[in-house]
Amino acid sequence: MWQPTRASLPRLRQPAPAWSGLLRSLWHTSSRPIASAPAFQDRSATSSGGRPTHSAATPPVERRPPEAERRQLTVLFCDLVESTALAGQLDPEELREVVRAYQETCAKVIARFEGHIAQYLGDGLLVYFGYPRAHEDDAQRAVHTGLGIVEAMGQLNASLEREKSLRLAVRVGMHTGLVVVGEMGDQGRQEQLALGEVPNVAARLQGLAAANSIVISATTDRLVQGFFACQDLGAHTLKGLSQPMRVYRVLQESDSQSRFEVAATHGLTPLVGREQEVGLLLERWAQVKDGLGQVVLLNGEPGIGKSRLVQVVKERLASEPHLRWECRCSPYHQHSAFYPVIDLMQRALRWRREDSSEAKLDKLERALAPYTVSLPDAVPLLAALLSVPVGDRYPPLTLTSERQKQKTLEAVVAVLLALAETQPVLFIVEDLH
Repeated sequence: MWQPTRASLPRLRQPAPAWSGLLRSLWHTSSRPIASAPAFQDRSATSSGGRPTHSAATPPVERRPPEAERRQLTVLFCDLVESTALAGQLDPEELREVVRAYQETCAKVIARFEGHIAQYLGDGLLVYFGYPRAHEDDAQRAVHTGLGIVEAMGQLNASLEREKSLRLAVRVGMHTGLVVVGEMGDQGRQEQLALGEVPNVAARLQGLAAANSIVISATTDRLVQGFFACQDLGAHTLKGLSQPMRVYRVLQESDSQSRFEVAATHGLTPLVGREQEVGLLLERWAQVKDGLGQVVLLNGEPGIGKSRLVQVVKERLASEPHLRWECRCSPYHQHSAFYPVIDLMQRALRWRREDSSEAKLDKLERALAPYTVSLPDAVPLLAALLSVPVGDRYPPLTLTSERQKQKTLEAVVAVLLALAETQPVLFIVEDLH
């Protein structure tokens, strides 16, 4: 683990003496967890002598996977807009290259959210969320995937417009429900396909979507409510269904990042039986205000109230002058260890999608200017972290990847310490595991 020290910040301005204890105590202050899982030892596989024991009378049973199984899936159907016109516009070889580029672009997004591409249907994709691997948030993963595909198509269009003078657009539809998944086809070609009305409804909803938009059913909307901003499109009669179905258009992600935050918008019940833990956190906060930085780890099984405890502390401190940095680790971005910090900075800087690189760089410089941070040292590193080109404003970074990572960590800590010189800072990291 990297441990920040004063010596590790040679080019950035040092924190005020009152905060000299922060780096000293940052990694050494601890508190007891609010709950801990018991450790279990499997004694069935060992004898008293410690050697594995096997039963010769009971041979291992080979379990064959079931021929079919019932699953709740969220099915995503994605299709190119006006593909017939595109086929008449391009040579077949060029069309193949374009469709493959489109499929690869979509497949990368689908893989990031652990969806399963069941079929490539010409220029369409049939994707399952909940099979073969199920997640508790499969509907959310599907909607994140739809938004990611639409965004990725913009990046693909930048190169297609430059090379072939054309642009692609997609339509995405989603529905959630019970299906039966199993092998279909003969021995020459077998596929794992889901049977039921869910895939058909997803395809019908895709047909209702406008270019570069996502339409979901009311069932899917209930599962993702609070996580995304959606527009009610009313009830529609879909081919093959006897009753009209209410559908929604997904507009964008909401500010809520967890089920707890969604629940908090509807009101929370009082916290009971955690007075000792709340008191401990408030004691640590009192030490912070005296200039001695603290780290507290809240460790426990899911659902025991860790986020609720943090919420109570935030409410208790709401009337006190302080700065709160709050970020959350995400299972959707496990490839990026810096994702929580990147997301935090983008929200703090209030970047918008339409902002140019120059505008984003201006906001970064203005945000750092009031603090004791060396802009020539910090801005190029943080801009690289946030994928913003610096142009001619700063010289290019000539560091190795490992050295750049180390210097970026130092820059983030320097910014945190500079903020702490002016007021107490409450830095929260959710789901650190």
